[in-house]
Amino acid sequence: MPSVFLKKNKERRLYSGHSWVYSSEIERITGDPDPKDGDAVDIRDHKDRFFGRGLLNTKSQITVRRFTTQKEELDRAFFTRRIEEALAYRREDTSIGDTEAFRVVSSEGDQLPGLIVDQYGDNLVIQALTLGIDQRKGQIVEILREMFEPRAIIERSDVPSRKLEGLEETKGVLFGETGAIVRAQFAGFSIEVNLLEDQKTGFFLDQRDNYAEVARLCAGKRVLDCFTYHGGFALAAALASAKSVESVEISEQAVARARKNAELNGLTGKIQFVCANAFDVLKKYDSDKRQYDVIVLDPPTFTRTRENVEGALRGYKEINLRALKMLPPGGMLATFTCSHHIDAALFKSVVVEAAADAKKTVRLVKVLTQSPDHPILPAIPETEYLRGLLLDRKSV
Repeated sequence: MPSVFLKKNKERRLYSGHSWVYSSEIERITGDPDPKDGDAVDIRDHKDRFFGRGLLNTKSQITVRRFTTQKEELDRAFFTRRIEEALAYRREDTSIGDTEAFRVVSSEGDQLPGLIVDQYGDNLVIQALTLGIDQRKGQIVEILREMFEPRAIIERSDVPSRKLEGLEETKGVLFGETGAIVRAQFAGFSIEVNLLEDQKTGFFLDQRDNYAEVARLCAGKRVLDCFTYHGGFALAAALASAKSVESVEISEQAVARARKNAELNGLTGKIQFVCANAFDVLKKYDSDKRQYDVIVLDPPTFTRTRENVEGALRGYKEINLRALKMLPPGGMLATFTCSHHIDAALFKSVVVEAAADAKKTVRLVKVLTQSPDHPILPAIPETEYLRGLLLDRKSV
């Protein structure tokens, strides 16, 4: 088996459980013949100690992604077993139950780096984010067909990160027939998504538990849901008998989909949709002295690089400041970041600063995170990306 040898003292992250080997950590790559990009390689430290087996891509800064700590073949049987284990975890050990829409495989979170598989009813959506997975895409489709017997398998590998792997963005139907627009039950309500065109793989499945958490606060309350996309929090609030629900989203296409989702759930006329920039809306509503009992801030990522963190923090502070000023005593704020480079402490600090500038005292009710079908491995910080805070405004 070809081997990648690490420089001295560069094995510590792998020893702790991480799965990435960076190009700067590699002393040499051996094999006869030399391994090609996409091939399986053993990972060894400078003393020739075995640290696992992964897939090679010399075009990427993450040159090896470890799939196993055992000396086992990364073949069809291996991928079948890992996908079966991922599905069993969701069915047996999480709150997913018999829901129709959920994440089946979550890349490093399921020890299958570079592979995302989401289910929407009898349709599957996959993302091949790395060269090694892309080369095995046909095999993975065969495995999924046997396990799920889906109506269709859609590829949504139209993500910028593929360029870091030397790959082009791509999407399309890999198996079966689909009209792209499908419906499924999710988190207590019905959703309609376009599997070929909507963001990510169609819907924000990682907010499942948070929809329910916020919904339980909304009965009889005035709710403002900002950055609503397809209306997840707004739908949950309206179904929980909120007094009023206002939903803000800048994309006309997303608003149209959110309206359709409201219709599917018998909520026509019970949610006011505003197609506008949420920053502008929050500024205007604050100026107008509006008040809401529950406000949700669930923006898209404000930064994908460390270099832009400072600007992202200004954005988070702005929207949280405006929201907090519109909360009466006892009002609730659910605020989120999905920017990996904004860690929990940094996000909390910017919300604290916003509260100070708003002259509001807030109490932390609960720390929120991604739903369990998006597993977090503590040894791999990159698997934890969705962070949220549920806060209530104190009267003093």
